[in-house]
Amino acid sequence: MELLGSAASPFVRRIRLLLGERDCVFRGIDIYGADREALRQANPTMKIPVLIDDDQTVLDSRVIARYLSAQMDLAPLSWAQENQLTVIDGATDSAFLLLSASRSGIDIGQDMPFIQRQQERIAACVASMDAQAEQGAFQEWNYPAICAYASLDWMLFRELFDFASFPGLLALRERHQHQPMVAETDPRQPAD
Repeated sequence: MELLGSAASPFVRRIRLLLGERDCVFRGIDIYGADREALRQANPTMKIPVLIDDDQTVLDSRVIARYLSAQMDLAPLSWAQENQLTVIDGATDSAFLLLSASRSGIDIGQDMPFIQRQQERIAACVASMDAQAEQGAFQEWNYPAICAYASLDWMLFRELFDFASFPGLLALRERHQHQPMVAETDPRQPAD
């Protein structure tokens, strides 16, 4: 089994954390440079992660998680957990759009409808995640908690959102920072 992606991606990190220490080779690729064509051949959407398991290629972190859950005999997610993932992905997708805009030379501090919508979406999703965390939704180290952790930690790493007034999420990060593979997948670490 091989996982293709960027070590800095929260979507890749969540799959690496789900896999834990299971036998899977992680191949870091340069999705914006030398490995762009390889990514295009592996996934026509040109998104990461990509999981290759013998003759089976699986695209998108949510689909990969379902595939791996079946392989590892994990319980399927409830509808409430699926909704949690949708909220987590909403925040992460909008934060990624802002990061991409910034890297493309767009001032994301300007008063522009597109930027305002992304910031509003992030704020609403983070507030929802924090309320869920305060109610104990992410106590167990399961896939929704993994996704929340990876997204939160990535947004902190990229300085895309101020979490100071969201104690539930900060407590989630503190509680799970010593889980298996968290240190090994930290996006602040130099690439292998």
